[in-house]
Amino acid sequence: MNSISVRALLVRGMLAGLVAGLLALVVAYLLGEPRVDSAIAFEDAHSHEHEMEVVSRSLQSTAGLATGVLVFGIAVGGIAALAFCFALGRIGRFGPRATAALVSVSALIAVYVVPFLKYPANPPSVGDPDTIGKRTTLYFLMMVLSVLLAVAAVILGKRLAPRLGNWNATISAGAAFLVVVGLAYAFLPAVNEVPKDFPATLLWQFRLSALAIQLTLWTAFGLFFGHLAERHLLPRTAPARETTGTAARTTAPAGRA
Repeated sequence: MNSISVRALLVRGMLAGLVAGLLALVVAYLLGEPRVDSAIAFEDAHSHEHEMEVVSRSLQSTAGLATGVLVFGIAVGGIAALAFCFALGRIGRFGPRATAALVSVSALIAVYVVPFLKYPANPPSVGDPDTIGKRTTLYFLMMVLSVLLAVAAVILGKRLAPRLGNWNATISAGAAFLVVVGLAYAFLPAVNEVPKDFPATLLWQFRLSALAIQLTLWTAFGLFFGHLAERHLLPRTAPARETTGTAARTTAPAGRA
């Protein structure tokens, strides 16, 4: 793939990330923000210290939320587009749409689901402020490890395919990925700082809404970017066929004459 195609796909990936970010923003506003407000109300009711807000809550839940989600969508869209350029034709005989779908599903699992299962998202009022640095480091460590293991699983599957066949190689590589991820879960320290009186239903709903936001983002990106990539890489040839047919009909009477 030449640099012009990579650049074009990068732009399309960022555009698809923007569209996916808009859809994820709607989900975040409708599902996530009410749970955040409930968690903040719980924190205010159980805290005797009242800190002055540097940024108002209304600004955080509108402009702040939109900026964060859209910038994230554009950034991951560009990165996923580069991953698509590398994966196309190297992970099997898949077309642009199928490759985009595989990249999106893999990114959802490696970037979010695997770290989420070890260190799930928590709303405000959950977690000790003194350990936020440690918790952030552990989460990003789990995310980086998950991405590296996913890449290693793909490489392993490609190397095993000539001997085991594509199906068995894929199963073997996936099993190896799960085993190593399980070891990481076992050896990395656990974090459980949920207050005993925090509503379990609210915590569950917040985590489901966080998962729904990511699911919306990556599903929308995979579908929209797959469409854009296919139109760029496999342009339609119907106009050319129509022109050829018209020319043939035009010359036919002259031939009979």
